[in-house]
Amino acid sequence: MTPVTPVTPATGPTARAAAPPARRRSSDAPRRRVVVVIGASSGIGRATAHLLAARGDALVLASRSAEALEQVAQECRERAPRRRPGRPPADAGGGPDVLVVPTDVSRRDAVERLVERAWLAHGRVDAVVHAPAVVAYGRFQEVPAEVFDQVISTNLLGTANVARAALARFGPARHGHLVLVGSLLGQIATPWMSSYVTSKWGVHGLARVLQAEARSLPGVDVSLLVPGAVDTPVYAQAASYAGRIGRPPPPVDPPEKHARAVLRLLDRPRRTLSVGPANGPGTAAFRLLPGLYDRLVGPGMSVLGLSRRRVGPHAGNVFGPVPAGEAVHGRWGRHWLRGVGVLAAGAGVAAGAGPAVRAWRALTAAVDGA
Repeated sequence: MTPVTPVTPATGPTARAAAPPARRRSSDAPRRRVVVVIGASSGIGRATAHLLAARGDALVLASRSAEALEQVAQECRERAPRRRPGRPPADAGGGPDVLVVPTDVSRRDAVERLVERAWLAHGRVDAVVHAPAVVAYGRFQEVPAEVFDQVISTNLLGTANVARAALARFGPARHGHLVLVGSLLGQIATPWMSSYVTSKWGVHGLARVLQAEARSLPGVDVSLLVPGAVDTPVYAQAASYAGRIGRPPPPVDPPEKHARAVLRLLDRPRRTLSVGPANGPGTAAFRLLPGLYDRLVGPGMSVLGLSRRRVGPHAGNVFGPVPAGEAVHGRWGRHWLRGVGVLAAGAGVAAGAGPAVRAWRALTAAVDGA
């Protein structure tokens, strides 16, 4: 038999001709990811942390509320798959299953410390999911300038701080996935939410730029999740200078639906994922029928986006966390039924003024106490 000569790696000048290594995408990450979840104390971020924990990923949880984060950490530990006694966690750099790092994303130094602690704990970070946001209701000129500025600082500059710190690690490592949570209000506009709309349009613009620039970063992905209305506590915790409490207009999705979308992005990276039945029609109306949209959005927002409950001017959680209000869900889970009322009112218009008026009155009465 002819002896087989073992193949050795090319050296010297011939090494330059060797094929370059295949591009490593974030979807090629080890089975057990190390994921930093920012905004983990509430809403989509908290629901995402639960799902990631349930499939065994190592988590670094961040938000402004240390108290709420400790509760979320315990929830994640309870959901994590059980391991055999004495068996170390698989491929997470020996770090803890859940690490809590209270962080205010509007502070660049705090965000840098968060990413550094995650890296030191596990030796790598596979993904960063950025979900926090604060909201202020009120006409533009009625919202105090310092409140407007802080919403921008948290939502937009906070996103920039997180992206900068994450990409500074992902680039040299040639591996990592940044998932930013945007909003339908980053694609359309509505009255009484000027600071939030401005910040989310900025987040969407930033995400688009980062996606273009990431093409020159092998192994690095940037994704944008675009939720519609979601049943989270953000509305009840929002600042209000409108005299009324905000609420999500129908149809309203549960946070878990969007958390599952985050996991889909982590498993199969894509640029943008829009989740919400109203996203497509709302965006189309805003772009194609701007005059009609502007005439309808004010009355629609007044009825469906603001509660009838009166409230005095307050800054909500814009300047600091309110741990008692942190949770996965708000209190809007069944309010998607209001959409049925809207359709009924529309059908009434076609049939005659009387049925339309009755449908509209029934709809208004149904949401008066919400």
